[in-house]
Amino acid sequence: MSDKKTFSIKLKVWRQPSNAASGELVSYDLHDVSPDSSFLEMLDQLNETLIAQGQEPVAFEHDCREGICGSCSMMINGEAHGPVKKVTACQLHMRSFHEGQEVVVEPWRAAAFPIRKDLVVNRSAFDKIIQAGGYISVNTGAAVDANAVPIRKDDADAAFDYATCIGCGACVAACPNGSGMLFTSAKVSHLGLLAQGQPERYSRVLNMVKTHDELMFGSCTNHGECQEACPKGISIASIAQLNRDFLKASLVASRENGDEIKAQ
Repeated sequence: MSDKKTFSIKLKVWRQPSNAASGELVSYDLHDVSPDSSFLEMLDQLNETLIAQGQEPVAFEHDCREGICGSCSMMINGEAHGPVKKVTACQLHMRSFHEGQEVVVEPWRAAAFPIRKDLVVNRSAFDKIIQAGGYISVNTGAAVDANAVPIRKDDADAAFDYATCIGCGACVAACPNGSGMLFTSAKVSHLGLLAQGQPERYSRVLNMVKTHDELMFGSCTNHGECQEACPKGISIASIAQLNRDFLKASLVASRENGDEIKAQ
């Protein structure tokens, strides 16, 4: 951190007008950066400067800026969400950088996340995985009593940990294979550990993994980079849980299909 109240940095930002066009890293010198500003506020400052100069501002996603929406997905100096662990880009402060440092900002790089413009990528593939099985069947009507369905504390705690996934895509960007298995397993394990999620437990894992593979995500080969990049610290233990459910669901489905063939 600089001893000055403000400092200057050298930015190299990926600029790409559309998915159909080619892109490149463009250099910018930005001055009077406050160490107390967030990374997104620094990009706001850059855009104000560009607009004042009659240039096109940098397109990037943001919403809550509180680390819970998952929108501010970007690679900062080759790391998903930047050099500080367990924070999103909107929570990353400029005090993590120093006077004159070169900071390279790029979008997620994954086949399943095509670039839309500059730092914005299309993460709708995650929505399709959720649509494939990220739900439970419940009866409508008045809410049941909180203690009506007993759940073991360790299961409840694990389900809550997996439910903290914000779908930012850092796991995909960090994975050498571009796999979305940490995201998928977090959603599968979150619901699979709860009593309310049991009716669809095994159809869920089959449908969500099938959709994951169809959407150009890579396979998981246990590099572990996903859990290191996850801003919520979700463990690859969720992938182990998914694998157990997937194996059981596959064996059941295979047996049922075999029985149907015999019956015919």
